[in-house]
Amino acid sequence: MRDTRESRLLLVLLVAIAFALITVDIRGGERSPLDGARHAAASVFGPVEKGVASAVDPVGNAVAAVRDSGERHNRISALERENTSLKQRLGSNDRNRGRAAELDDMLKTAGRGQYGIKGAQVIAIGAAQGFSWTVTIDAGSRDGIQRDMTVLNGDGLVGRVTTVARDTSTVLLANDPKFTVGTRMEKSGELGFANGQGAGVLRVELLNGKAAVRPGDRLVTFGSSRDKPFVPGVPVGEVTRVEPAGGSLTRTLQVRPFVGYSKLDIVGVVVEPPRTDPRDTVLPPKPEAPKPTPTVTVTVTPSASAKPED
Repeated sequence: MRDTRESRLLLVLLVAIAFALITVDIRGGERSPLDGARHAAASVFGPVEKGVASAVDPVGNAVAAVRDSGERHNRISALERENTSLKQRLGSNDRNRGRAAELDDMLKTAGRGQYGIKGAQVIAIGAAQGFSWTVTIDAGSRDGIQRDMTVLNGDGLVGRVTTVARDTSTVLLANDPKFTVGTRMEKSGELGFANGQGAGVLRVELLNGKAAVRPGDRLVTFGSSRDKPFVPGVPVGEVTRVEPAGGSLTRTLQVRPFVGYSKLDIVGVVVEPPRTDPRDTVLPPKPEAPKPTPTVTVTVTPSASAKPED
């Protein structure tokens, strides 16, 4: 196209329309009028993304096996055996060994929380349906995935499902600025709300402005009504900074998430919630503080039999 006055006007018009659609989409949230368009886009591009990601992959076969783990109590032992067999087949491939370790950690997390999960792999990242922190996974409606299901990995909370197609789903990550999840402090049980900030840390507002909190304290998900979009007990992160209360009715915390959102690979979608709230049992044990090394001071005294020199 030649650089003419008409072409420049057309470009400006298209940019203006794009920004208008983005504004409508963000303000509409889950009830956005563009939700149908997002779903249609996921249906069209999802199979392509999944096909590109489904090259020969031994870890992928194991993840597919995890998708059948909805009956959590009967399947955990079988999944552990499958995972052991998988690691033996992987041999010396460093990348696959790392992915097998991720799968193993995720199964242990699901076992501690008694979550029935469907395993999946991240096959695309970025804003497929808007300027959001999202990933696309290779599991969809035919795998039993539904909107507003909790997504986790071996470290903790990944996000929630927002769009579901036949073979793929879109997951909104917990560090997205539009993401909010109810939290509960370890041991004290203080409640709050965590919000994403795009990168780095999460911002948590505790409902009790006088709550006793210190760096190193940890949080888990509080859970939602009927367990959607969040099941209880999923590890969220660790407090890094407690902001001064200043007489406020709430207390603000900076929390480092357990999950590394820039390096996601193997994830699990919770398709069956726990029968009882696991509380803090899904959190890993805290490492013990190193014990001080005892020191021994030796003082040498002159022998009583020693004679002074002339």
